[in-house]
Amino acid sequence: MTLSFTAPTTPVRIDHYSAVHLAADIARSVATECGLPGAIPDQAAVVASELASNIDKHASDGVLYIQPMPLGGGMEIIAADHGPGMPELQLCLTDGYSTTKTLGAGLGAVKRIATAFMIDTRPGIGTLVCARLTPPGSPHAGRQDVGLVCLPTEDEEHCGDAAAVMDTGSARTGAIIDGLGHGPDAAEAAQTALRSFRTTAERPLPDIVTAMHRALRHTRGAAVGLVRLHDERAEYCGIGNVRMVALSPGAVHRRLTGQPGVVGWRLPAPHTHRLALPVEAAVVMHSDGIDLRWAHTPADFLLRLPIPLLAAAISHRHRHVRDDAAVLAASPQPRNP
Repeated sequence: MTLSFTAPTTPVRIDHYSAVHLAADIARSVATECGLPGAIPDQAAVVASELASNIDKHASDGVLYIQPMPLGGGMEIIAADHGPGMPELQLCLTDGYSTTKTLGAGLGAVKRIATAFMIDTRPGIGTLVCARLTPPGSPHAGRQDVGLVCLPTEDEEHCGDAAAVMDTGSARTGAIIDGLGHGPDAAEAAQTALRSFRTTAERPLPDIVTAMHRALRHTRGAAVGLVRLHDERAEYCGIGNVRMVALSPGAVHRRLTGQPGVVGWRLPAPHTHRLALPVEAAVVMHSDGIDLRWAHTPADFLLRLPIPLLAAAISHRHRHVRDDAAVLAASPQPRNP
């Protein structure tokens, strides 16, 4: 059984060169908190510094998302920007390559340091990079087909949204929780629901919601979305304004939203939707801190992104900055060979 992190993502807006040093310090701290040994915290700082420097020099509207990996086992640093893209990607991935004649180690060093490295760059659209760092001897941990971003309202310390994903047996179960309102009370509700999810994640989805309802009775309540992924099929159960989208590289196949109600206050009989998943399909689930219109006419590049980049891309391009936001992107667990 593997459970994801419960802390929100730490976003670092790259709007000045001083943000490069801040990103490095935060990456080192998160790596230490994740228990990564030896020189890995310093390596995480190098990765964050290089990714932030690239944004500062070459792009605009850039951000680093720094956090534990969705299913645990290490940390990840995701860079997103609006910029010119990289027309010569393979050259940019050469260790030590620089277009600004600096001594930076560059993307080649990031790729070399990372346990897992993913990049998508589009001329005129921007670049997304995910670098994952895991302990020595655990290379498979970096290959999780899951992306998760959980962000507080701008200038707010507490995050009223929460998210988690858990692998149990052959199923993968994810939760998005949106505590009503903002601030400490919303965060308390979201974390209370998340603790309930930890202990009930193997149960049928309606039972998980019912357990959360009992746990949240003395809080302000929450909207909740749950998804369970099996091989080529999915189940969704939601209360309140949490949305689920099933998509593949070619199209959006299904859009669902939760039943009216508030978990902890007014709970209807939870209903589970069941749907088939095409080959190579993924599921995205998000709170209302993300503009729902992204899924009505999604950009083609979004549909084709690697799953670990998808949640960050949706958040970066479609987030309401005056609201907490949580996005989970996942595919079923890979089949055993």
